[in-house]
Amino acid sequence: MKKVYVAMSADLVHPGHLNIINEARKLGDVTVGLLTDKAIASYKRVPYMTFEQRKVIIENIKGVKEVIPQTTLSYEPNLRLIKPDFVVHGDDWTEGIQQKIRQRVIEVLAEWGGKLIEVPYTKGISSTQLNANLKEIGTTPEIRLKRLKRLIAAKPIVRILESHSGLTGLICENIAININGKNEEFDGMWSSSLTDSTSKGKPDIEAVDLTSRLHSINDILECTTKPLIFDGDTGGKPEHFVFTVRTLERLGVSAIIIEDKVGLKKNSLFGNEVKQQQASVDEFCYKIEAGKKAQITNDFMIIARIESLICGKDINDAIMRAKIYVEAGADGIMIHSKEKSGSDIKEFCTKFREINTTTPIVVVPTTYNHINEDILESWGINIVIYANHMLRAAYPAMIKAAESILLNKRSLEADSICMPINEILSLIPGTK
Repeated sequence: MKKVYVAMSADLVHPGHLNIINEARKLGDVTVGLLTDKAIASYKRVPYMTFEQRKVIIENIKGVKEVIPQTTLSYEPNLRLIKPDFVVHGDDWTEGIQQKIRQRVIEVLAEWGGKLIEVPYTKGISSTQLNANLKEIGTTPEIRLKRLKRLIAAKPIVRILESHSGLTGLICENIAININGKNEEFDGMWSSSLTDSTSKGKPDIEAVDLTSRLHSINDILECTTKPLIFDGDTGGKPEHFVFTVRTLERLGVSAIIIEDKVGLKKNSLFGNEVKQQQASVDEFCYKIEAGKKAQITNDFMIIARIESLICGKDINDAIMRAKIYVEAGADGIMIHSKEKSGSDIKEFCTKFREINTTTPIVVVPTTYNHINEDILESWGINIVIYANHMLRAAYPAMIKAAESILLNKRSLEADSICMPINEILSLIPGTK
């Protein structure tokens, strides 16, 4: 029998996939190269189903002899491994990001006389539309909860955007741009205590209680599918923190970040301008351990935020704390700084990666925002949080509109800076 190779992501299996496999099996024994989460994430969002779930489905389709992982967009490693007589693909990859991949497939196959067979695209089926329909249906807490760890494993850096309302959640869910054939979007949302309290007209001193915060979270979760990280401030008393963990986990929140400070919460960007007291290592470890014991699943993450650099201590103190917090059960480390150069963040990451290569590092580059994600990734950082930009962008626009109405005694002049109402309505599923 001839050897036939078919590569696919197969997140949403539809008649187009079945048609490709059916045509391939006419040519010989079919091996499906199933793209891993990491391969798919290199050009679009992480698939809904895990690799293992997708593999089980494809293995049970008639005509598939074997399923192997394809770890890159390039077919070349697998082609050289099995040296197929044929590669079968739809005829929809002659343009865009896959055009160069297609050409390389032809070149590699030619080395041993293999041939590319292209099957006409199955009309009436759109993966893009199927994905849009799924987003409108929504997701479950269990699926959302697991998604952050999958993203960390699949992507070089995970991009998180602040969200303090259902509308900002929809922006994070839907905004995307195409750069050189690659889809760029936000991977998840950050429920910031600063923006949540500010949007309610209250100071950022943990004045907004958990019940009120949960109302905001529910608004976001109801209209989105992406994972959410919760800003837990200090986490409160350990006895209370355990219930926070269980509540967030039940809702499908993926992670909570708690900072190692005690006393009345003051925003870290004030630094030593206000009184900031760092918690002892022992008491913070006790809180981490209590939270880890309280969670039900292995997917919920407790991330320890280290305030050493905010409180005027050195890198060695931050490294010492990071090491001990991980030993206590922290699933990730957030290192925070108000310095504008970012050099202290780089130094911390470099030293931490010398002793720990696997624990995720989280940063919030509000003050050192001249450093782009590629550089942060090179430092060993896994998650970057844009922590307050939705609220900060909205406020000046609202002020400008309000002043225009007062100045002109009508709203006509404000129209140019306002979104048309029909466009706002179209953002909300089920409005029409």
